[in-house]
Amino acid sequence: MSATHSRPLPATTRGVDIRLPWWALALPTLAFVALLVLMLNPSDAHAATGDPAIAHILERARDLVTR
Repeated sequence: MSATHSRPLPATTRGVDIRLPWWALALPTLAFVALLVLMLNPSDAHAATGDPAIAHILERARDLVTR
């Protein structure tokens, strides 16, 4: 039984070509701008009013998790 050892390939001097799709930069930029606009004018951000039953269920779930 013979063991063969292969030598690692020499490192190339060329740079790695990595290309991102357009949305990889556009979506985080859009989210940042939207949050910045909300921060600059918080009067446009209204609290959501929900069904009291849903609020009650969420409160019960929070109580169960914190016990």
